[in-house]
Amino acid sequence: MILRLPEVINVKDLFLTYADGTKAVQGISFSINEGEFFGFLGPNGAGKSTTIKILTTLLHKTGGNATVAGFDIERDARENRKIIGVQNQDTSVDPELNGRENMILEGKLQQMHRKELEERVESLLNVVGLKEAADKRAGRYSGGMKKRLDLASTLVHKPKIMFLDEPTTGLDPQTRATVWDYLEELNKKEGITIFLTTQYLEEADRLCQRLCIVDGGMIVAQGTPAELKAEIGADAITITMKDGQGKSDDSVRAKGRQIVQNLPAVTNIVDSGDGLTIYVKDGGYFIPDLVRAFDKSEIKLVSINLSTPTLDDVFLKHTGKRIRVEELQKQAPSMFARGRR
Repeated sequence: MILRLPEVINVKDLFLTYADGTKAVQGISFSINEGEFFGFLGPNGAGKSTTIKILTTLLHKTGGNATVAGFDIERDARENRKIIGVQNQDTSVDPELNGRENMILEGKLQQMHRKELEERVESLLNVVGLKEAADKRAGRYSGGMKKRLDLASTLVHKPKIMFLDEPTTGLDPQTRATVWDYLEELNKKEGITIFLTTQYLEEADRLCQRLCIVDGGMIVAQGTPAELKAEIGADAITITMKDGQGKSDDSVRAKGRQIVQNLPAVTNIVDSGDGLTIYVKDGGYFIPDLVRAFDKSEIKLVSINLSTPTLDDVFLKHTGKRIRVEELQKQAPSMFARGRR
């Protein structure tokens, strides 16, 4: 018999349309089990942050229903806020306070008792590696230190559910790996349910037990990372091409597509930036046939890249484009900067 954990987040036909008519969230449905590490993977503008703001009571939905730990996100907003922790894209530490004071302030806002709060703060400072910097003004912290302080502040009141909105964006690889290790520990050892949004393929693949791939306010695929990659069912060969005049444009891709379509074993062909991505079983055996076919044509291969299926291939299959990690634009501070009230 399969043991099914209770659902702690349930979303059904969720919509949000802004006043200017922008459809940020378009009828998405999903559920998250207790203790699960669940992810929303997609590019900027996919609707990830909007979904988190709705679930954490910072935005009112246009339509649909959603509950968090059994609480309706709008009718039971106060109860909802008591059991969740939220880390948004922008760090929201007070630069005039030191690290310890930032965390104590958060605990007081959560009405924690003094002794419990002090013990919790000291414990978290050790966990996130800020013990030695605890008495320094947060304004002098590096970007990575501020992210870790913000994460620790999120955890002060021991939330049952954490919402993390691109928590590692802008971090250097070493700091990002440290945050990943800590999040995995929180999920596995403390059983905290984590809802993560990210545009990093590696992050989603490593951390998330299940995930939704989102684009344009809609869910285009969902499942475990392994299940999603398995649905591709083929290796991916990405090629770029030029004609005899050195051009690489839409007409060149169209001619290249015609060449590839005539080859056996091809399961799918997708335009990908300035080239084509070809899905085929046993890609290593297919490449010699591909090269010979182009040698006989007026189109010349510039590059060939063979890879096993990735989450980016899943995204490409469902949307016709790849996820491009972009630098997030700096936004002006707002009253919703932290999202924990």
